[in-house]
Amino acid sequence: MTTVTGMTRAALRDRRAQLWRLAGWSAAEVLPAALSGLLTAHAVDSGFLAGRPGVGLAWLALLGLAVLVGAAGTHRSYALLGEVVEPFRDDLLRRVVRGAVAGAAGGRADDAAVARLTHQVELVRDTYAGLLMVVRGFLFAFGAAVLGLLSLAAPVALVVAVPVLAGLGLFAVALPVMVARQREYVLSDERLGRAVVTAVTGHRDVTASGARDRVTDWVGASVDAQARVERRLATMAATRGLTLALGGWLPVPALLLATPWLVRQGLGPGAVLGALVYVTRGVQPALHSLVQGVAAGGLRFAVTLDRLLKAAASFDGTTDRPGPPPAPSASPGAAVACGSASCGSAGGDAACPGAGGTVGCGSTGSLAPPTAPRAGSALSLRAVTFRYGPHADPVLDHLDLEVPAGDHLVIVGASGIGKSTLAGLVAGVLHPQSGTVHVGGSPVAGATPRQLADRRVLIPQEAYVFTGTLRENIDYLVPGLPDDAMDRAAARLGLTGLLARLGGYDALLRPADLSAGERQQLALLRAWLSPAALVILDEATCHLDPATEARLEGAFAARPGTLVVIAHRVSSALRARRVLLLDGRAALLDTHQGLLARSPAYRALVGYGDQGTTLPEAVTTNPTRGRSAPLPSGSAPRSSP
Repeated sequence: MTTVTGMTRAALRDRRAQLWRLAGWSAAEVLPAALSGLLTAHAVDSGFLAGRPGVGLAWLALLGLAVLVGAAGTHRSYALLGEVVEPFRDDLLRRVVRGAVAGAAGGRADDAAVARLTHQVELVRDTYAGLLMVVRGFLFAFGAAVLGLLSLAAPVALVVAVPVLAGLGLFAVALPVMVARQREYVLSDERLGRAVVTAVTGHRDVTASGARDRVTDWVGASVDAQARVERRLATMAATRGLTLALGGWLPVPALLLATPWLVRQGLGPGAVLGALVYVTRGVQPALHSLVQGVAAGGLRFAVTLDRLLKAAASFDGTTDRPGPPPAPSASPGAAVACGSASCGSAGGDAACPGAGGTVGCGSTGSLAPPTAPRAGSALSLRAVTFRYGPHADPVLDHLDLEVPAGDHLVIVGASGIGKSTLAGLVAGVLHPQSGTVHVGGSPVAGATPRQLADRRVLIPQEAYVFTGTLRENIDYLVPGLPDDAMDRAAARLGLTGLLARLGGYDALLRPADLSAGERQQLALLRAWLSPAALVILDEATCHLDPATEARLEGAFAARPGTLVVIAHRVSSALRARRVLLLDGRAALLDTHQGLLARSPAYRALVGYGDQGTTLPEAVTTNPTRGRSAPLPSGSAPRSSP
C-alpha cells in the first residue's frame, strides 16, 4: 500500500492551495456544531430556567445565524472538492491507459483493462471524494464537539472521550481484516471481468463447438466466487456496528449516569443538556461518518487504487519482470525451429543462394552470437525466439531472416502458424524472448513509438478507424499533409471514389457507419502516406475482393521502400518477389516457383498436392518487377529439425 500512500500524498501536496481553502470553509461549516451545545446551555440556564425567555430566544437566534454560516460553508466545500478530486482522477486515468496501451504494444494485452477503465477508475474517484469529505467532516466536527465540551467542563469531555477512543481502537484493530476482504473482492471482480470478456469475444466459436453449457458453467463459477467474497465482506458490517455502538452510543448513557456527579461538580441542567447536544449532534454523526466512510469507501479506495497502480506499472514496464526463459535445446514442436529455419544444409548458419536475403539459424544446441544487419537491409532478424507464456512451446525458434531494402516479401502458412506473430515482432508490438530485430538498420528493442512509426507502418487485419474527420483518419501519421498529396495517393490506390462517397476530407466518420472493407481501404491509404520505408500488411485486405486486393498490393509494390505481406490469399504469393513459408517445422525462403519445386507443404497450400514441380500455364506469373533485391536462385533441402 506504500504506492497508494505515495500517490495520495503527492496528489494532496499538489493541491495544497485548494485544501487550505477547503479547510477554511470546513471550519465555517462546523460552526453550528461548535456553538450548538454552548448556546443551548446559555439559552436554558440564563434564559428559560431563569424566567427570561427573551434571552433564551436570543441565544437560539445566534445559533440560527451560525447555521446560515454553516450552510454557506457546506456549499463552498463541495464546490472546492471537485478542484481536488478531478485532477487526481485524470492522473490515474492516464496511468491506467498508458499501462494498458504499453501492455498491448508489448504483446501482453489485458482483458481486465476494460473493467479498470470503466469501473475501477470511477470507483476510486468517487471513494476518494467521499473519503476526503468523511475525514474532513470527522476532524472538524469531532474537534468542534470536543472544544464545545471543554468549554462546558473538562469532566464532561472525559466522560465522552473514553468510550469514543475505545470504539476507535476496535475499528483500528479490525481494519486490516477489512482491507484483506476488500482486496479479495477487487480481485474476484477482475477475474469475473476476464471470464465475461473471454466468453463474449468467443461466443461464435463457443456456439459452433457446442460448448455453451460448459462456458456458462465456467462463467457461473466466477459469479459464484464473487458472491462468496461479497458475503464475507458483508460480515464486517457487524464489526462496524459494534464500533458505532461503543464509540457513538455508549457516551449517551455514560453521560446520563454521570449527571448526578456532574451536577454536584457545579454543572447546571443547561450544561448537561448542552453536553448531550454535542454528543448526539457532533460526536455521534462524526464517528458514524468516519466508520462507515472508511470501512466502505476508504477500503475500496485503498485496495482498488493499489490494484490499479500495480497493474499499470506491470504493463508499462516500471516494475521488475522475470528474465526471458532459457532457450530450448530440443525440438520445438510446432515452432519455426532453429535447425529447420534455413535455406541451406543442416547445421551451422545457412543462407539462400544469391544476395536476395537469408533465412537461417545458429548451430543446434549453442547459438552463435547475433551479427549486425547487412548494409542496405530493410529488415533483419537474428536468432529470434518468441513464445506466448513462459511454459508455452515457441512459435518462432531461433529464426534468422534478412530482407534487403526494396524487397517485396510475402509470408504464407497455415492459420495459427506464426505469421501475425512474426509481423508483430517486426513492427515492435511484440518482443522476442531472445534474439534481435532490426528495422532500417536500427534495433526495434528500446525504440520509442515515434521512432518505430518513422521506420515502419503496420496495417493489421482489423483496421483502425476512429470517430473524427476523414482528414484526421488519413493524415495523422503525417499531420498537415496538403490535399493534393492525399488526392494523388488516393488516385494511385484507386480510392478517389470512396473518398468522394464518404463526403470529402472534412466529413465526419463514425467507424460503425463503415464496412470492414472501407475501413481497410482507409487504413491502407494512411499507410501509403506514412513516411515509413517498411510497410507490413498483416492480412490487411482480407475484407476486400480479390481484384481490389490485387490492385492495392500492386500499388504498394510500386511504392518506394520495402513491402512485407502476410498473405490472406495464396494469390498474394504469385505477385511477390520472394515468398517465406512457415509450416511449423521449417521456414523456407524462395520464389513462388522455387517453393513449388521444393516444398510439398507449399504445393498443398496453393492447391497442387504433390503433383511435382511443374506449374500449370494458367497460373504462371511474374513477381513484382523493379525491386532492387536480386532473386535467390536454385533450391536447397530443408535442414533436419
